[in-house]
Amino acid sequence: MAERKRRMSAAERKIRQAMIDKCVFMNESGLNQGTSGNISARFQNRMLITPSATPYADMTPEMIASMPFDAKYGTWEGPLKPSTEWRFHFDILKSRGEMGAVIHAHPTYCTALAIARKDIPSAHYMIAAFGGVNVRCAPYARFGSAELSENAIAALEGRSACLLANHGSIAIGQDLDKAMWRAVELETIARQYHLSLGIGGPVLLTNAEVRETIEAFGSYGVQDDYRDVAARALPEK
Repeated sequence: MAERKRRMSAAERKIRQAMIDKCVFMNESGLNQGTSGNISARFQNRMLITPSATPYADMTPEMIASMPFDAKYGTWEGPLKPSTEWRFHFDILKSRGEMGAVIHAHPTYCTALAIARKDIPSAHYMIAAFGGVNVRCAPYARFGSAELSENAIAALEGRSACLLANHGSIAIGQDLDKAMWRAVELETIARQYHLSLGIGGPVLLTNAEVRETIEAFGSYGVQDDYRDVAARALPEK
């Protein structure tokens, strides 16, 4: 773990600034509060990640930490330490080569369900945007721990989002825009599901209905990365 001066390309600076802009959006939209959320993005052979305990309004591209995928685990470069949640960001991006960004936040409704340790079931057809018939809630583990990373990766198997018990949410995507789109959609569905629990509970869609939606998404690019997985994994009923 050390600071190392390195020339930053225009492409890297653009991604770093986009990460900061997304952080600001998370708080302005109510998706997150304070500095509790964190964002990472793949750039070439390393992960870029927001620094620990740094107000988003004060963040600059130079403050974003860089963690090479091919160096000793935990190695970082930059003037500030990476987020305390760097493990699950790093492990997700390294194990999910098709993904390019990870959004972690503490949105109110996702977190309420995570506190209750509830999965989000197929209460709305947009659950298909996350790759299956539910969004799983990963078992509890302390923030920043290797166990939390392991739990998150297991909950994300075949999925592009999960809840973290008594903690918050994770959404992933091929790029920052898609990851943030999923993070917003996840909180929307969490709110709808939460409200439905107070009026008798939801009527759930069948696996076949979710499969049909995933296949339909492919025609306009929402869910290309999970169409084939769903076709193999989802039973008809």
